[in-house]
Amino acid sequence: MMHVRKQPFLLLTLFLLCSATITSYAQTLKEFFANTATPLTYLGVDFSLTKIQGEAATPTEISTKFEPINSVIITEAKKYDVTGSFKRAAAVINYPDAVNKVNEDANVTKMKTDNVSDLGTLTPDDISKHVKVYNLSGKTGIGLVFIMDGMSKTNKEAAMYATLINLSTKKVLLTEKITGKAQGFGFRNYWAYTVYKVLHTISSDKYKDWAKTAASAPEEKVAEVPKADTAKPKAAKKGKKAV
Repeated sequence: MMHVRKQPFLLLTLFLLCSATITSYAQTLKEFFANTATPLTYLGVDFSLTKIQGEAATPTEISTKFEPINSVIITEAKKYDVTGSFKRAAAVINYPDAVNKVNEDANVTKMKTDNVSDLGTLTPDDISKHVKVYNLSGKTGIGLVFIMDGMSKTNKEAAMYATLINLSTKKVLLTEKITGKAQGFGFRNYWAYTVYKVLHTISSDKYKDWAKTAASAPEEKVAEVPKADTAKPKAAKKGKKAV
């Protein structure tokens, strides 16, 4: 009889625990911005679709630098403050494996170009299709990935799509192209600094805009950004930098 009495209590406890787990990860974009306790999984920087303009390093040299860039962003979390930029109450969960795999398989030779006009070809539709290739089996909640669009040595900057996705469905919830200035010695430090600048822009400016958009949008609607943000950059002119 003692076993019979305890069983309903045990079942209720298991139900409540399961419900709490589901609630913590089954979040909409609106809930993500409304509740800083909502977890965020950081996937890394995806270079597989980018164009790299004016870079002296060989394709072989470049291919060995993607993983170190992703590593330094994670290990130097105080500088590359993903958690703070996205106003999370707890540290982000790092899962770079899926993005590192995509970077490893990328054709770096096709990335190199001498022309600034070759940069900025990606669209939000391209991003939505591309994230489907990530191996996110078993992952739930909301994930963040920076998908590089173009890296210009002439303009000393890189443009990337800051992208939030539903890890279970690989659906893009929000994506916007943001440009960050480059700085530093060596390939890794020079281009990693662009992510640092983009995170600063998100923290000081973009996050507030995204939160407002998410708060006013229907629960399941993808948050859209102005078309101007996806415009193709112009070639640099004397005395004037391309945007």
